[in-house]
Amino acid sequence: MRPVPTFLMTDPTHYEVSYAINPWMKPELWSAAAAERHGQAVRCWSALRKALEQAGAKVEVVPGQTGLPDMLFPANAAVVLDGRALLARFLHPERQGEEPHFQAHFEQLRDQGRLREVALLPEGIFHEGAGDCIWDPLRRHFWVGWGQRSSYESAAALEAHFGFPVVPLELVSPRYYHLDVCFYPLPGGEVVFHPGALSDASVAEIRRRVPADLRIEATREEADLLCLNAVNLGRDIIMAKGTARLKGELEARGYRCTELDLDPFILSGGAAYCMTLRLDRSSVHAAPDAAPPVHSLSEA
Repeated sequence: MRPVPTFLMTDPTHYEVSYAINPWMKPELWSAAAAERHGQAVRCWSALRKALEQAGAKVEVVPGQTGLPDMLFPANAAVVLDGRALLARFLHPERQGEEPHFQAHFEQLRDQGRLREVALLPEGIFHEGAGDCIWDPLRRHFWVGWGQRSSYESAAALEAHFGFPVVPLELVSPRYYHLDVCFYPLPGGEVVFHPGALSDASVAEIRRRVPADLRIEATREEADLLCLNAVNLGRDIIMAKGTARLKGELEARGYRCTELDLDPFILSGGAAYCMTLRLDRSSVHAAPDAAPPVHSLSEA
C-alpha cells in the first residue's frame, strides 16, 4: 500500500506582500486594503488545504514567522525525494531568513524518523527548492530551472546528490522566476509548459524529449493566471483559475481540475504548487508504462 500523499503548508498568519523581489509583487496594492486581503488569504489558504484533503492527501502545517511572509511558499524550502531533503539556498536576502526555520522543521522530521536525511547544498550554489526542481515520475528524472533564482551549477549538484538525471531548463524572464510557475509534468506523460518562459534551446530540449501528443503548450495569458503553478495528485489537478481552453484540454485527457481563487497569493507571484511541498515523493512510483531512462546531465 502506498503512503498517503503528504504536503507541507505554512500557516498564513504572517502572510503579506511587503516587498518586491519579482514583477508580480506590488506591496502598495496589498497595503491599500491589508486587513481585507489578509482575511481573503486565510480563506483561500483554507480552501486549498480542503481541496488537497478531499483529493486524498494529508496536510501538515509549519508555523510562519513574523517578517518572513514568503514562508507561505514552502515549495521553495527544499527538494524532497525518497525521504531525503536537500535544503534550499535563497538568492534574495528577503527570503534567506526562512532557511533556519525550515531547516529546524526538516531536522525535526528527520529526528521523528519521517525523513532519512537533511542535507545542504555546496557553498556558493543557489537553488530554490522544488520550485526549480520538478520530479517527472514517468521519465524518472528532474526538470531543473535555472537563470533567475537558481544557478546553473545547481543542476549538477542535484544530480550528484539524488543520483537521478536532471534536465536543465533556462528561465529567461523575471516574470517566470521559478520553473513551477510555467511548467509541470503529469502522470500520463503530458508536460504542460509556456514556451515564452524558456530559452529557445530549452524549449527545443522539451520538444525533443516529450512527443508532440504529450506536449500541452500554454499561452502567455494562461501562464499569467498562474494556473500552471498546479498541484497534481494522480488524475486530480488543483490549480488557480485558468482558461476554459486549458481546463478543457486537461479534462479531455482524463484529468479532474479543481480551480480555486488564489488571488492573494498571485499578488506575490505564487499559487497552488508554491504553497505546498510534497514530503512523501518517491522515485519508485513510476507508472507501469514509464519511458526509458534519459541521459544524465553529464551525457546530454
